[in-house]
Amino acid sequence: MAKRFLCSPLQSKEFKYGAVSFELLSDFLINLNKRNKDKLDSLSKHTGDFKDKKLIEYIFLIIEDLRLDPLVGYHAIELFERFMIKHLEDLFTAPTPQGAAADLPRNYEDIVYEKLRKKTPLIVFSCVQLASKLSLHSRIIDNNTAVHFLHSMGDSVSKQTLLESELMVLKGLEFRLNVPNPMTYVEILLEVLGYNESSIPVERLHHMCHHVLQFTYLQRTAIYDSLLMATTQCLSPTREQREKFVTVTEDCMLLGVGVIAVATYILILSKWEQVVEELSHMTGISRRSICDFAYVTLMYITRTTSPVTST
Repeated sequence: MAKRFLCSPLQSKEFKYGAVSFELLSDFLINLNKRNKDKLDSLSKHTGDFKDKKLIEYIFLIIEDLRLDPLVGYHAIELFERFMIKHLEDLFTAPTPQGAAADLPRNYEDIVYEKLRKKTPLIVFSCVQLASKLSLHSRIIDNNTAVHFLHSMGDSVSKQTLLESELMVLKGLEFRLNVPNPMTYVEILLEVLGYNESSIPVERLHHMCHHVLQFTYLQRTAIYDSLLMATTQCLSPTREQREKFVTVTEDCMLLGVGVIAVATYILILSKWEQVVEELSHMTGISRRSICDFAYVTLMYITRTTSPVTST
């Protein structure tokens, strides 16, 4: 019986399919699945709060202006969210000196958020800079480039300030920078798909997947809100339903198969059923879940207001 896939990322600007051995691909897929499950088991109540559309667009524009690998942008988004959640939790849970609590203003949280808001552009750039250093196939953003770029954006900062910001992010993340990256999931799943089904033109799908993933990230709130309403059959989901749904919005494996399914529908509709079936077989994610994600995303891509019914 032919080998078939069932349920340290590859980073490449020109992803070459078919060049990875069965054993290595198997290890990658198992590792991604484990990391995805570990992430979903340890979500913060603030997870998703820092994936605002304007922020994501801002990071994508930085990546484009600096001509970095798109993978760096997704990595920077993940680093930024993890840092902000950890940083705010540390600020609000840090013990205060005895008697100092009474001196804190009632709007203490507002003051903290305001101070942090002013630092946000620099923190974002530090995350991009760190992500560029972790990419094997993207140029590293040195401090000279960083200072020049930030100056062109209207932010005059010194190299020392840049170093301090980068160190603050590193310490906040406890130097754990190897976070799950959605583009890595897409690329590994495409590689496995091409191995299992040689008739699928994964090279063509790869380019389209980049566009679909970017669109999905920029329309993240709208897409997942529609998916939540479709899942709960409720136009106004409860707070409890939204909290439980975070495990769906943060599921990189679901996002990966959904993106590939959408790209397949757009490029090679004749292979749609075959690809969805294989993706379900590879990951253990139900065909219905993949189709629901794909249909909702396609609805926003085509800008239609008519209801979409999954099969």
